[in-house]
Amino acid sequence: MLLKDIHRQFAGLVLGFVGWIMTASVSGVNDWRIWYVDNQTVITGGLAWVGVWRVCFNSHILDSAEICKSISLTDSFTPPEIAAAQVLCMVAVGMGVIANLVAGHAVRNAIFGVDSGHVRLTFVMAGSLYWLTAVCSLVPVFWNMNSVLANLTIDFPPDFYLPSAPVKQEVGPGIGIGIGSACMLIVSGLLLLAHNAIRVYYLNVCNVYVCI
Repeated sequence: MLLKDIHRQFAGLVLGFVGWIMTASVSGVNDWRIWYVDNQTVITGGLAWVGVWRVCFNSHILDSAEICKSISLTDSFTPPEIAAAQVLCMVAVGMGVIANLVAGHAVRNAIFGVDSGHVRLTFVMAGSLYWLTAVCSLVPVFWNMNSVLANLTIDFPPDFYLPSAPVKQEVGPGIGIGIGSACMLIVSGLLLLAHNAIRVYYLNVCNVYVCI
């Protein structure tokens, strides 16, 4: 395969890598959900940020300006959408690593002209893995977005200083970044899978002209 023929697949690899970095980053941010609460005695401004692994808020009367409390998968108060996010985000990160390695191997083989049948299969595997990574990212993102829109509660323990139900809550930037990273992974998968489709198309065209 000529170098000029793999520009689309190389772009897919770069896009997939960036999408994977964003996916890994979004699992660690604290602002998936933004809570507004009545009690402003402890929580400055009545504003708290709920993430996958922790909940944070500013306070002017506690030991530090920013207080963060960890949310564990085994905690009894952890809602199913956050528990699922903890598991699926880690699965997405691991699957994204494999997808990047397979895609990089496929692009390398295409550049050096390795057997085209093997290259096509590798591109299909890489594209499929990027899609699976996107699914693992989108499920918790949309689940938590639905919880925000439905204003679902979380029964935090007393040492979190948060009520079980906020006055209102909003979708945080973390969810937006998660959607953006998943879209990048989906486009990356399409670009890698397009290698196989284009090859099949050209082979069919060539067969038609040979038959003529």
